[in-house]
Amino acid sequence: MAYNGSKDVADVEAAFAHHNPVDVYRFQISRDLAPITGKSAEEIFDRLQWTQTMDKGDLGLPIPSLRIQGKKPGDQAVEFGEKYPESPLLGKPTVNGTFLQFYFKPEPLAKLVIPSILRKKQYYGANSTLGLRDPKDLTSGRKTIIIEFSSPNIAKPFHAGHLRSTIIGGFLANLYEIAGWKVIRMNYLGDWGRQFGLLANAFEAYGSEDKLQQDPISHLFDIYVEINKVSKPEEDEIKEKKEQLKQAEEQKRDTADLEKEIAELNAKSVNEKARQYFKRLENGDKDALAIWSRFRKLSIERYEKTYARLNIHYDVYSGESQVEMWRMDRAAEELKSSGLSEDSKGAVIVDFTKSKEKNVKKFGKALVKKTDGSSLYLTRDIGEAVKRDELYHFDKMIYVVSSQQDMHLAQLFKILELMGRKEVSDKCQHVNFGMVQGMSTRRGTVKFLDDILRDVGEKMHEVMKRNEKKYEQVENPEQTADTLGISAVMVQDMRGKRINDYEFSLERMTSFEGDTGPYLQYAHARLCSITRKAGLTPQDLESADLSLLKESHAINLVRALASWPDVVQQTLRTLEPTTVLTYLFKMTHMLSSSYDVLQVLGSEPELKKARMALYEAARQVLNNGMKLLGLNPVER
Repeated sequence: MAYNGSKDVADVEAAFAHHNPVDVYRFQISRDLAPITGKSAEEIFDRLQWTQTMDKGDLGLPIPSLRIQGKKPGDQAVEFGEKYPESPLLGKPTVNGTFLQFYFKPEPLAKLVIPSILRKKQYYGANSTLGLRDPKDLTSGRKTIIIEFSSPNIAKPFHAGHLRSTIIGGFLANLYEIAGWKVIRMNYLGDWGRQFGLLANAFEAYGSEDKLQQDPISHLFDIYVEINKVSKPEEDEIKEKKEQLKQAEEQKRDTADLEKEIAELNAKSVNEKARQYFKRLENGDKDALAIWSRFRKLSIERYEKTYARLNIHYDVYSGESQVEMWRMDRAAEELKSSGLSEDSKGAVIVDFTKSKEKNVKKFGKALVKKTDGSSLYLTRDIGEAVKRDELYHFDKMIYVVSSQQDMHLAQLFKILELMGRKEVSDKCQHVNFGMVQGMSTRRGTVKFLDDILRDVGEKMHEVMKRNEKKYEQVENPEQTADTLGISAVMVQDMRGKRINDYEFSLERMTSFEGDTGPYLQYAHARLCSITRKAGLTPQDLESADLSLLKESHAINLVRALASWPDVVQQTLRTLEPTTVLTYLFKMTHMLSSSYDVLQVLGSEPELKKARMALYEAARQVLNNGMKLLGLNPVER
């Protein structure tokens, strides 16, 4: 948010402090530095940076960013530092090379930050004006963002890529929501294609109504595996005969019998029956659609239960089936009429390599239609992107898809632009991520998300039992183990940068030591325990004398809590869950080293109230951060 120096001082301070206490300091520094530097307060405000470590101050100003002609930036930093006046909020800045480092005075900071957190509670750190079309006009309406994430294939394993997409997408949806955007959470299911022909025939042959009702996802997968056991040998036999046919043709032998045999094998094959069934689906056959629709509906109902365990819900279950044929035909027609697509050996392609522009050439060749005339994902994705724009009039759309799809999505966005749909492609963004290695359950290879969560929950329960004393205090150990297990999976996934691959390790992720999900949960539960034992009311905390918080542990903790709104802002720039996690781990490490120094129980009444207000503020920020990540904070 930019500060407009001409506004009434009190109004500006009040507006900024409402969302971010640190903006009060930005305002003060900007106003004080403007006459010293000859730059406007607004320019200075926008260049004040939050610092990565506390030894570099609470805010830093890189003098070169002001672009003041004349002296060297280092000399300017010294001059501006000497001229900068001390104030009730700030000491004189420290000069570090070409940087001015500003340190907030502890007492006014505590009196500003702690009451702000206790008052705003779950809204501390959120800034709903960021999602407005015009942040300065509350009546301007909210911007809309579509986040497409998870997107599993029905009747196929819910693999590691789907897990990462689910966790990262859920986090991004929460992030944009607290920034005031209207968020549409969308799951684009793999719910169309020949596999549904296979599935329908498989259900006829091996299906069980009871198992379908009980666990549709696993049952559909099991019968899909069964029918593939039949189709694979058939495919191999047909492939072998085609090889024989090729040799016979080369040797100019009579091929009539072989051709007849191949035709007969094809006609009675499982795959041919699947193709015919899918054709019925495409032609709108009521019976075929009824079976397909039931499989889809039951799968979605089951997915919803699993997603709920991860604190995730969807506004729209879209899918490949929802892209109408006429939209794909229109996309193909637009590609053709714009001269983008061309015929190549019976297929239709977009050949970027023919472009004169270097940055277009790199997209290679994109296949639009196969030689048999069937459309590929690209045509469907073009149709779907345009459909979403027409339906939702979105301002931004994020695809949360693995880095393996980098080229596919880059081609999609570039094609949308070149075919005259730049207004759509400009609003699209691919948020990618690396792979998970070594992901298997105790019972073998991973099939579904439920298997992963069950295994981690069981492992977590074993870890909890090792501490008998604490285990006895837990009211519902199975439920707590499940919650901690889910936290373990999610935190391990979000710890590093999205693009990094990581090793799936049950041992490491379920530990209460180190930077893990259970460690964060333990930190939150410990703060809740201190609150219960202290027995103070919210009114007691409101009346606390915060000037008593003089120890360096308390001062540094307040400084960390003050920076939470800035961390949220920074996360909106990086779209990295690790930005939030790194902050939470730093803050919880500070907390754990404070408990011996800043004791609540046994302290004098006024000191007890002040320290408890600090701990309650820390618990609130930790709770807000965990919920932003999609975690369920436990209380004991």
